[in-house]
Amino acid sequence: MSQNKKPEEHFPIRSDSPKLQPPRRIDICDLLGDGRELRILHGSEEYRLSLTSKGKLILTK
Repeated sequence: MSQNKKPEEHFPIRSDSPKLQPPRRIDICDLLGDGRELRILHGSEEYRLSLTSKGKLILTK
């Protein structure tokens, strides 16, 4: 995917889709479980979501 594309070009909002819902809320414990890191696949890219020792979240490519 091109780095210059806007997010809506990757995932366009369809005009026939129902009313937009509020964003989902997920507790970080449900995502990480007992770990401190999660791999997220977005298209062909992989990202890493890490929980620091001070409780901060870091998302890296």
